[in-house]
Order: sequence, then C-alpha cells, then structure tokens
Amino acid sequence: MAEVSYDTKREELRTYFDRTAVEAWRRLTSDEPVGSVRATVRAGREDMRANLLSWLPADPKGMRILDAGCGSGALAVEAARRGADVVAIDISPTLVNLAKERSASEPFAEHIDWRVGDYLSPELGAFDYVVAMDSLIHYEGADIAKALETLAARTSQAMIFTIAPRTIPLTIMHAVGKFFPRGDRSPAIAPISQAALEREMQQRPGLQNWRLTRSYRVSRGFYISEALEARPA
Repeated sequence: MAEVSYDTKREELRTYFDRTAVEAWRRLTSDEPVGSVRATVRAGREDMRANLLSWLPADPKGMRILDAGCGSGALAVEAARRGADVVAIDISPTLVNLAKERSASEPFAEHIDWRVGDYLSPELGAFDYVVAMDSLIHYEGADIAKALETLAARTSQAMIFTIAPRTIPLTIMHAVGKFFPRGDRSPAIAPISQAALEREMQQRPGLQNWRLTRSYRVSRGFYISEALEARPA
C-alpha cells in the first residue's frame, strides 16, 4: 500500500480543488485567455478528452457511463450530448456546481446526474463504461490498481483512464515541484509506467480477467498524460 493512503490523498485533493485552485481551474476550463503554461495544459487536456471520448461507442444511447472525477464537466457534457446517461461525480462541491451551471441550459442536461462524493462508492451502481480523466494521477500504483478493482466489479464493457507516465520530463517536473512551499504547490502526481501498473493490477484478484488493450499519450508542454483502456478478457 502506498505511504499516503487513498483516503488521505483524496482529502488533500478535495481541499486543493475546492479552495486553493477554484479560480485557476475555472479559468483553465473556460475560453478566457490564460498564460502560456496554462495554455499548454488546456490544449493537452482538450486533446486527451477528445481521445477518451473517441474510445467510447459512437452511439452510446442507452448506455450508463461514470465520469469519475468529472471536474468542471466537459467530458460528461459531451458524452450526454451523444446520448449516454452519465453519472458525473467529483469530490469538489465547487467544481460540480460550476459544471451544473455551465450545462443547465443544455437540452440533454437531464441525462447527467451530477454528484459530489467518492467515485468508488457502490451506491453509484453499475456502468457500461467508466472514464477517469486525470483523477488517478495523484495515486501510487497500488492504490490505482485497488481503485480499478473496485470499479471493475461494477463495469461491464471498459474502464478508460489516465496515468502520469514515467517519463524523464515528467519525473523532473515532479521532483522540482517538491521544492516549492506546500501552500504554493498542487497535490503531487505519482508517475508510473504502464508495465508497473500492469504488475500492480495482476496482484488484485478482481482484475485477473482484465487486460490493458490500448494506450494514447499526450505531451503538450506542462501537460503529460497517458490514456489506458482496460477490458475484461
């Protein structure tokens, strides 16, 4: 198990996104002008979101999709626009409220069930697909595998998620970030290779029949993320 527990890390993330980074996150996920660094993050996130959506069925009508860590809701909104029934959940009430406000006037808004809480909660029910964009990148491999095992028990088709790949640029950024005062930095990411994650997954009984089937990496300036798809064999 990781040195920092899943619950402890989750609370750290909730505090950061619900208090420290609210305004920055609102601007980043809008059309407002941002600085050059955040512009690369915005572009990278748009690229990644488009890829994750492309891995979902072209016609998801009637399917139930979990947007695990929905943030300001862009992915949930697009999935609902295509016809899916989406449960969009995040630990930050502020971000969920922002997402609800932005989507309120959309004709498909009734197909999105906005929630505040833990996306691992069994109360959310079963899903055809789970999508977790950049919501697992702060956890160590053992905790990622444990979270995937929990989600796999209620997922019939595929789990689509991102990790922070263990690359030299990302490792350097991760190390440099540790030198900033705690109040001035975002929660640390936990770089991991696909091979290392696969080893962690193989140790979880509930993932023995699941396999990583494809990957896609985005590297845009300060945004480096790798998408993975897991399906039951």
